[in-house]
Amino acid sequence: MKRIFLFLATNLAIVLVLSVTMRLLGVEPYLTANGLNLTSLLVFAAVMGFGGSLISLALSKWMAKKSMGVRVIDTPSSSTELWLVDTVKKYAADAGIGMPEVGIFDSPEVNAFATGASRNNALVAVSSGLLNAMTKQEAEAVIGHEIAHVANGDMVTLALIQGVVNTFVMFLSRVIGHTVDRVVFKNENGHGPAFFVTMIVSELILGVLASMIVMWFSRQREFRADRGGASLAGKGAMIAALQRLQMAHSGPLPEKMAAFGIAGGSPQGWKRLFMTHPPLEERIAALRAVNG
Repeated sequence: MKRIFLFLATNLAIVLVLSVTMRLLGVEPYLTANGLNLTSLLVFAAVMGFGGSLISLALSKWMAKKSMGVRVIDTPSSSTELWLVDTVKKYAADAGIGMPEVGIFDSPEVNAFATGASRNNALVAVSSGLLNAMTKQEAEAVIGHEIAHVANGDMVTLALIQGVVNTFVMFLSRVIGHTVDRVVFKNENGHGPAFFVTMIVSELILGVLASMIVMWFSRQREFRADRGGASLAGKGAMIAALQRLQMAHSGPLPEKMAAFGIAGGSPQGWKRLFMTHPPLEERIAALRAVNG
């Protein structure tokens, strides 16, 4: 799922830059120089955590355009582009949101994504592979699915959830580092190497656990966006689009590409905890179970 991957990558980079900046300015060491002030540390972690997440949200459209090479359609130059813009316009009006920017990115993969800071400031982009592989009805269902993500405010909700998990990862990792430094290594003056090593290791472990929460959220929102796409384009068209994705992704994606695919792959066992999307067969079954 491109929007999730891009958002998380941007969030991680920004939080890292903010953390290094605060350390160089002496803000973070000041909080723990004479013992751990939990209240100040929590405020610091919240500012850093939500700051990174909200900056990532604000940059989401720009990052998507630059990293994916999205060509925004200002004036349609072909019947396909005109149809694409008109479809997005119709579904945006039906969903009660502002007209998103519409773009195409060059990729053989059958893919699409929506991103943006708000319901009225979004981008909907589809791949050239999707336009070539799907019928218009199937492509319209995918567009409806992406419009539903925007209408449901999924990017804003994701930013808030990411801000919460960022906050607790930063807070708990420093508490763990402080505890190990004081209790295990008996360091009473400032913080020694044990604090920094333990903090970094704890951040990595807690970050992995926190990502499970974000991925769980992402999977639940996919079911809801499928229902939204079915409402806009028709249940049959949405099911047909998902079935087309099954055929397009009948073989496993390379691991480094799995996070980018709209289908999300089909990991087994514990790997399912890190899926951005539910398996396509589960999404199709869930849609079929919806009345109407």
